[in-house]
Amino acid sequence: MEYVVQQLLNTLSIGGNYALLALGLAIVFSVIGLVNFAYGEVIAVAGYVMFAVFAIGGIEYALVLMPIGVLAAVVISVTLERVAFRPVRYAPAATGLLTAFGVSILIKNFFITIVATRSKSVPTPAWLAHQIDIGIARIQVIQLLETTVTAIALLLLLLILRRTNIGLAMRAAARDFDMVRMVGINANKVIAAAFAVSGFLAGLAAIFIIARRGVVDPFMGFTPVLKAFVAAVLGGFGSLGGAVVGGFLLGALEVFFQLVLPPSIAGYRDAFVFVLVAAILVWRPQGLVGTKRQFGDKDE
Repeated sequence: MEYVVQQLLNTLSIGGNYALLALGLAIVFSVIGLVNFAYGEVIAVAGYVMFAVFAIGGIEYALVLMPIGVLAAVVISVTLERVAFRPVRYAPAATGLLTAFGVSILIKNFFITIVATRSKSVPTPAWLAHQIDIGIARIQVIQLLETTVTAIALLLLLLILRRTNIGLAMRAAARDFDMVRMVGINANKVIAAAFAVSGFLAGLAAIFIIARRGVVDPFMGFTPVLKAFVAAVLGGFGSLGGAVVGGFLLGALEVFFQLVLPPSIAGYRDAFVFVLVAAILVWRPQGLVGTKRQFGDKDE
């Protein structure tokens, strides 16, 4: 029973990280139809800022300094929206996609040139690796924090979307952006808010990515965002609830295959996961929560 509880907590911590990132991708896509492939670089910016502040302030101030990394992710995300994505907002979708790739390459090469490709070690508090007993299970503090923070972040986002004016405006924009503009809502504020929320989620995810890896490098956000994109598609791209479902399901599949695969082929875990995800999408091309549409359907 202890083993089952341990693996359930692994699923919640890994899936929660994917859910945060998938939600960050989905909330931008739902508002302006942009797949932000520069999202991994937002994580890298947060990582390098945390590396810098730890080097200056010291590890003993970790809980105080980590929010600075989250703030940096919010600032860079909103800045990219204003500088890079707003000028091409009404261009064809391919233009926005190419812009996102261009921004990604630009930021990545900035870090490669200025900081170098070699990983930088980030000291993490020793108490994160401590184990505590909860009932019949013994878990690491980082797992408990990751699961708790993810749950709180998702709950806060739900409250923002349902209880605040800007949240209601973002939900309305996700359904009909032109109508939102016609009723007098400031579209720029709505889109900036979506990017700010997306950056906040990326900053939270960056904290736990660094805590697990112990290093930062220019490519640290690539794999997590790739898997988050898969999770968002699995749940139904553009659906905020689908992004959360897809994130936790992807985490569950990773843990499952890690457990059942023999050690000789355990390194191919991701391949097995993606094959199963592809099979699910063949069955439900719109994703688990997405709405099925036919070619030629008009936007609602």
